Amino acid sequence: MACSSAPHLRSLPWTCTTRALSPSFTRSNCKLSLFSDHINRTVGCLSISGSISPTCVEQSDAGTTKNTSSGLRELCQGHVPDHVLRRQVLCFSLKFGWRYDSFRINAEPVSGEQFFLLEAEEVGYVVPTQVQREALPVLFSGRDCVIHAQTGSGKTLAYLLLIYSVVNAQRSSVQALIVVPTRELGMQVTKVARMLAAKYPELDSEQRSCTVMALLDGGTLRRHKSWLKVEPPAIVIATLRSLCQMLDKQILKVDTMRVLVIDEVDFMFNSSKEVSSLRKLLTTYSSINNRQTVFASASIPQHRRFLYDCIQQKWTKADVVHVHVNPVEPMPSCLYHRFVVCDKRERNSTLLHLLQSDAPQSAIIFVGEQSEKSKKAGNAPPTTALFEFLKTSYGECLELVLLEEDMNINQRAISLSDVKQSEGYLLVATDIAARGVDLPETTHIYNFDLPRDAINYLHRAGRTGRKPFSDSKCFVTSILTAEERFVLQRFENELLFHCEELLF
Repeated sequence: MACSSAPHLRSLPWTCTTRALSPSFTRSNCKLSLFSDHINRTVGCLSISGSISPTCVEQSDAGTTKNTSSGLRELCQGHVPDHVLRRQVLCFSLKFGWRYDSFRINAEPVSGEQFFLLEAEEVGYVVPTQVQREALPVLFSGRDCVIHAQTGSGKTLAYLLLIYSVVNAQRSSVQALIVVPTRELGMQVTKVARMLAAKYPELDSEQRSCTVMALLDGGTLRRHKSWLKVEPPAIVIATLRSLCQMLDKQILKVDTMRVLVIDEVDFMFNSSKEVSSLRKLLTTYSSINNRQTVFASASIPQHRRFLYDCIQQKWTKADVVHVHVNPVEPMPSCLYHRFVVCDKRERNSTLLHLLQSDAPQSAIIFVGEQSEKSKKAGNAPPTTALFEFLKTSYGECLELVLLEEDMNINQRAISLSDVKQSEGYLLVATDIAARGVDLPETTHIYNFDLPRDAINYLHRAGRTGRKPFSDSKCFVTSILTAEERFVLQRFENELLFHCEELLF
């Protein structure tokens, strides 16, 4: 069924689903079909699925797919200022530690920055990822969008490029708002947004650059109040609690907002503390008629139901597009999954044996949160207990860092800073580090405690295998009891991966 023969479908929400099953693309493999969930014909969605190469799919506004091999510059041409695209090349190089003091091209010395830009020219300011190829045309068309793709796939850059295509640095008003679930993710997004906004040397010195405000938990709200009153920033990146404080007191006004992004949307809606505030933001403080709404996440369970709710609850317009980049494996193929069965009392020694055997360059150890019963009994948090054990038994091998919810904001910021500045680290953390924290040097993940569900396993595992152009193996290892084996098997079935048992 082609869209041209069914114009009434244009008012329906679309789902663009890509399964990277084949290195080649043929029209016969791309199927258009209407789907419906258990709501049964209440709402229809156009789905594009089939054996599609990651480099040749683009959903156009007419609902067709077409071959494309364009670079990021070509995709963004006419939408994003060129200097922003050039800045993102440098962001990319710095993020992965590609620093060069000097180069020579045709016997002429050039700086590292010039070198990257010259190289970037050759590849169209770097090749876009699959999710960027599919999402950017939709975003630039002004449609509301749900971006659904695995961790490390480039969702953040996609929505930031949209924002820089619509904000006007000359206007003193909040034009874009990005809502994040944690301070750590907010700091990370803010850093990238500010690097993209930085003025380029050859630009007119009188031209203003976009201002970016981080309105995050633990920040100094008094300073933010003064800033908002004197000269509102163009872009605000906020955690929900701090944002709602400002909105309730009418210090922050979002009536001029053109783009609203909700990052890690499934986490936000699953948190009973935040869901009412999020609903209020989407329907009371702002209107879908005056903004473009973008939801982003690596995991959106029951996404068809979510799409239906978006329309029914008026979180998005009725023609919202679901861009679902759905590889054969939900996790990067470079991940090698393992497990060790041991008695609960032997977990510390088992972990130590694994660390000594693997000798990881950098690793994250995920530990379960402390139960209320344990807190009332006055016991130390399990993260602290494990941290102290490793400090005495493994502390000289890697820099040990602790990150957990109960730490104050400054301590958490220091921990993340220590990790990013160290040459090799062993981060002991709760699930606060499982979403959005970008540590490309991580080669090993250890599940000291199994995650609550498959979605959390996905996000934990997604903290490694994030370094592009690297074919090195990364490892995800779970320590469990014999009684917990069925839980891991359930994760394997849901996420389509194989886990190999290690025998000591």
